Amino acid sequence: MLNTSNNDLAAFWDILSSSVNNASWIRLVLSKQRASDQPLRLTVRLIHIKDAPALSFLYSYQTRDITKNVDPIDGLAEIRHLLVETFKSAHLLTSTDEVQLNISKKNRVHWSSRKRKVTAEGETQLPLSSHNREKKRFVDITRPFLTALGVTDQNHRLIPAMARKWKQVNKFIEIFSQALVQSQVSSDQPLQVVDFGAGKGYLTFAVHDYLINSAHSHSQVVGVELRSELVTLCNQAAANLANDGLTFVCGDVKTHAPKRTDVMIALHACDTATDYAIHYGIRAKASVIMCSPCCHKQIRPQMSSPEQLKPMLQYGVHLGQEAEMVTDALRALLLEAHGYQAKVFEFVSLEHTNKNKMILAIRKPDTGNTSQYLTEIEAIKAFYGITEHCLESLLQQDP
Repeated sequence: MLNTSNNDLAAFWDILSSSVNNASWIRLVLSKQRASDQPLRLTVRLIHIKDAPALSFLYSYQTRDITKNVDPIDGLAEIRHLLVETFKSAHLLTSTDEVQLNISKKNRVHWSSRKRKVTAEGETQLPLSSHNREKKRFVDITRPFLTALGVTDQNHRLIPAMARKWKQVNKFIEIFSQALVQSQVSSDQPLQVVDFGAGKGYLTFAVHDYLINSAHSHSQVVGVELRSELVTLCNQAAANLANDGLTFVCGDVKTHAPKRTDVMIALHACDTATDYAIHYGIRAKASVIMCSPCCHKQIRPQMSSPEQLKPMLQYGVHLGQEAEMVTDALRALLLEAHGYQAKVFEFVSLEHTNKNKMILAIRKPDTGNTSQYLTEIEAIKAFYGITEHCLESLLQQDP
């Protein structure tokens, strides 16, 4: 049982209360659910309703989100209850501090705090969303699909709890638009786009909306999602919006029959699902492949660390980070070996999501000599003692 009188926990409560009272609260994220039927995550923001402060709660479940706005006093009491009964981790961001609290399996509380960066003028840096300067947006805030998906209200005002998703959508479309320009697709041809793991369809709808308002206006976009209830929800929203050329189907990258594909998207595909998605894109000769890998379980147990690196890699977090780097580097090199120009970069900053890496591959008109990439792949595998990489195995099975 968690000791609620713990000094560290009491100090954390004091910081929470103070950040509400002095309006320095920016965001609180509770995560690491204690049971599978509980919310995956809770994001709490300080907002104002009719000039009165309130806490906006966004509960994220596997297939839905629930938002509610509560009085700060009631909200703080709810947070105390949730951190004792539901979650084991809390991350608080204020205008001056960043605080992380974790509760172990034995209910021991560990927390740390650090001051946020200060500008040359002596002011604490606030998130970009708090800046007053106008930013270039790649998605118009008034687009109907944003209201249909709950990102904006009926007056096309951004719902505060969806600010993170709004930023992600805009950043993704920025990358998507630039990739199309760099690719071999004609500037006015209708495109065939498939989005694996479409989820609630935020990015799928955004891609379709971007294309139908461009020279690619007759494009076809298919969202592939395993959860049938989300497929039904997204198809209903597409029908209500009369979005011709946008459909959602139930399945995944292993069950979806390969068809002509100009753009293959797979964000946060877990472990080897990313390899299957990249393999699909290569087989379909997609002009653009966009993947955001999630989990890297296949390579890690195979890796045999060289003696010089063992002192550094004895710490689990370092070994996990190295396994991610090796896995995604091999994926990028395999794409290069099969006629693509590949880049690996941050999709969104860690402040917004811990799944922040993207592999972007654009098909080259001339593949040239690819043997050097195969040599580099073999050298990396030999260095770490890796015997199998899923994407490489899938490619070797192709004719």
